[in-house]
Amino acid sequence: MNSATAHQRPLRICLDARLLDGQAGGVQQALAGLAAGLAQLDDGDEEYLFLSFAGANDWLRPSLGGRCNLLEIPPPARGSLRGRLKAALPLIGRIGGALRRRPDPLPTSDGTVERAGADLMHFTTPLGFRTAIPSIYQPWDLQHIALPGFFPRRERERRELWYRGLCAQARLVVAASWAARDDLLRHYGVPAASITVIPPAPPVSTYAEPPPEQREAISRRLNLPAQFLLYPAQTWPHKNHLALLEAMARLRDERGLMVPVVCAGTKNDFFPTIERRVRELRLEHLALFVGFMQPPEMQTLYAHCRGVIFPSLFEGWGLPVSEAFWHGRPVACANVTSLPELAGDAALLFDPRDPVAIADAAARLWLDPALGEELVARGRRRVTGYSWADAARRFRAHYRRLAGRPLNEEDHALLASQPPLVEARP
Repeated sequence: MNSATAHQRPLRICLDARLLDGQAGGVQQALAGLAAGLAQLDDGDEEYLFLSFAGANDWLRPSLGGRCNLLEIPPPARGSLRGRLKAALPLIGRIGGALRRRPDPLPTSDGTVERAGADLMHFTTPLGFRTAIPSIYQPWDLQHIALPGFFPRRERERRELWYRGLCAQARLVVAASWAARDDLLRHYGVPAASITVIPPAPPVSTYAEPPPEQREAISRRLNLPAQFLLYPAQTWPHKNHLALLEAMARLRDERGLMVPVVCAGTKNDFFPTIERRVRELRLEHLALFVGFMQPPEMQTLYAHCRGVIFPSLFEGWGLPVSEAFWHGRPVACANVTSLPELAGDAALLFDPRDPVAIADAAARLWLDPALGEELVARGRRRVTGYSWADAARRFRAHYRRLAGRPLNEEDHALLASQPPLVEARP
């Protein structure tokens, strides 16, 4: 097929969606949000194929529509550790200690995306495969370099293999924040011209709002406190639940302040350590871990919480902060990595390694309604700068550019501009 003939058919983009529900945290939510944004584009003829596991993609289906379709492959073999690792993608760091030998080199495409006629491959998660198809790569963050103590040596080596190899293969590397972009420049030497910053929007903005009776039923089932702070995060070590527990204990013991905290997110291999610390600090009635939540449940948690506290030690972006802004909830978050860039002046910032600082921020959220109202107003103004429609159009402009397709005026303008609320930098 010659180039003229190829350009007569729609541009076909394949997006890697090989994720298991509840195992990929914010990466899964961001991918579903991007799918919803792409599904709303009705002014182009692009086709979007979401490479996913048959029987394990129900989490993605509600976001699809328009010219978005599934490209299904068999799920990983049951009981296969390496299959589960490849499926879980960004989670490999948390179970990498189970690997008993040096990882294999990057796998080569099995031909699925090539047979599907993909013109461009978008690796939306930190893992991928070798392919001759032009590709975009989203590594999200380089946490294994910044916090090596949270990763076994073999896991750090494995991540280096994947991340460096996929960065080298990609025509474009996408960062969610300037902080993440700076890490790619500093540690991997990715040329600045080969990196773009496209912040994700709040995933909850694509969720259907559950009716009041459903929210009340969810609240009763989860046995939610009448008032609570919310921390949405999987129980990975870098999410820093231990320091949050120390802060809660300080509030109780030193100020007589009982602040219930509901922690939502998959309970992974580190959870037993957290659970043990809950018992040691006698926080069983204040710290509620509800596990992985589906969209109606997350909507309920945001609607019922008094505020969101986010003490994470490392974030490529920090989706729960933007979700809290979207829901009109005041936020206190860590002052590290991308979080100040995301939050601006719309959140209380604290040192996440200092339980006293976390306790002070939690107390201010809990006790100062005037401050909460001001933070909510700032957050609402700030979150309007992030939308899946804008992200989808920015990605589409890059899809067209990398595939050598004609660009319209909007594409040129998007490629020449920074996303809303992203500070202009070289």
